[in-house]
Amino acid sequence: MIQLSPTPVLTTQRLTLRAPVASDWPHWRAFMASDRAEFVGGGPEVKASQSWRAFGHVIGHWVLRGWGMFVFTRRDEDRPLGMTGPWFPEGWPEREIGWSLWDETAQGKGYAFEAAQAARKHAYDVLGWNGAVSYVAPDNSRSIALAERLGAERDDSAATPEFDAPCLVYRHPSPAGCQGDRA
Repeated sequence: MIQLSPTPVLTTQRLTLRAPVASDWPHWRAFMASDRAEFVGGGPEVKASQSWRAFGHVIGHWVLRGWGMFVFTRRDEDRPLGMTGPWFPEGWPEREIGWSLWDETAQGKGYAFEAAQAARKHAYDVLGWNGAVSYVAPDNSRSIALAERLGAERDDSAATPEFDAPCLVYRHPSPAGCQGDRA
């Protein structure tokens, strides 16, 4: 299989963040067909063909922008746990740090927080972003809690993506406000 190259690989104490690869497809497909994906356009009624196109969107973002969402795994195994990172498809009013936790067994362990924090640091330090938002479904209490844990604050005056379902906008601290992320 062809891999995106060159793409950065980030590491944290427990995780590796890398660009998506073909072997991630079955994990993505399973996630998108589960109730866990209800807030990102998935669910049991989603066809594999729809999941395929969505996964292509994720990979294509890397090609079109030169950066994109990272798949994150534990450092000791390459099984995808979820995805996080910089996101700015056409129609988004602002650059986003997004996330999804694909593997239910990874829930409650702080992996999504650790990965999103590393991805935000990358967006600020390497990509040169001066800020970011996260678009969160109003009923997604877990993502709201994660956004708040990351220090993001709700911004009701911010624009939302033109074709996304109604969502809340959480504005992340500026790069200067994330100095604790820089260790």
